[in-house]
Amino acid sequence: MKSIFFTGKGGVGKSTLAATAAYQLAERGHKVLAVSFDPAHNLGDIFGLTLSHKKQKFGKNLFLQETDLDKAAAEYIEKNIDILNQIYSYTKAFNLDLYFKVLKHSPGVEEYAALTAMETIFRQETDYDYIIFDTPPTGLTLRILALPNITITWVDRLKRIRKQILEKRHTIHSLTGKYSEEGFVLAYKESDDGVMKTLDDLWKRYLAVYKTLKGPDNRIAVVFNPDYLSFRETERIIEGLKDLQIPLAVGFNNKFTDDRAEAADEVESKIREKSRDIVIHRVPLHPPMKEGAYKNPFDVAGTFF
Repeated sequence: MKSIFFTGKGGVGKSTLAATAAYQLAERGHKVLAVSFDPAHNLGDIFGLTLSHKKQKFGKNLFLQETDLDKAAAEYIEKNIDILNQIYSYTKAFNLDLYFKVLKHSPGVEEYAALTAMETIFRQETDYDYIIFDTPPTGLTLRILALPNITITWVDRLKRIRKQILEKRHTIHSLTGKYSEEGFVLAYKESDDGVMKTLDDLWKRYLAVYKTLKGPDNRIAVVFNPDYLSFRETERIIEGLKDLQIPLAVGFNNKFTDDRAEAADEVESKIREKSRDIVIHRVPLHPPMKEGAYKNPFDVAGTFF
């Protein structure tokens, strides 16, 4: 399975090119899943469909999905309520329901919801040849791509803390015997501890996402236009990906016209200074077609072979 992330400034045409790539790959016989993480959700409009959180088939080989980040955030919070209620079922010290009602408004929840959705897609949709992601604005996209590594580090730290707790609990148990409150028997070994099992599972899942993002079968494609504002946004994307040590493979200079050739040359030159290994393709501006923007005549899919 290969994955391609289309990113770039709003309005540059990344949704159109993501849809084009997905459609063209499907037409070549590949099984493709196109997923939109962009709150604007242009993917459905491009294909003339009303999409939702669930996959919808388009043609023989193409499946489409618009991930509702609000719904994903609600599911993320609900899942964590269930986990913590199980872990802390022996204590009434915390009002977890109230805590999580407030948490849904906390910064970072949307990013973690998107990460959870992405992890689920990578883990469950393994029968696809290609998964195409239409991403949200630059800042949110970079935070989502950064989260697997951050989460691995944080969960590793939590595992060490939990191990210390179990070691101290085992010492007390050796002196006083098993501790029980209302029939709940605490675990004393890592293999019996529900918290440690949950942390191990999270660590493995996000490590898999981290490896996928940095692996040879993943491509990051930046879409830009031949103008200064587009270049500045692309520059931020390049620097952000460098910090994350995720390679930028392809650039699409979209909406190119001959009268903008000088500006296009200048923008491409500056981008190559920032990312020497990037391969840039010029996508000519063409009039809208009644059949849909996904039938862009430019061979977007061919640039990834």
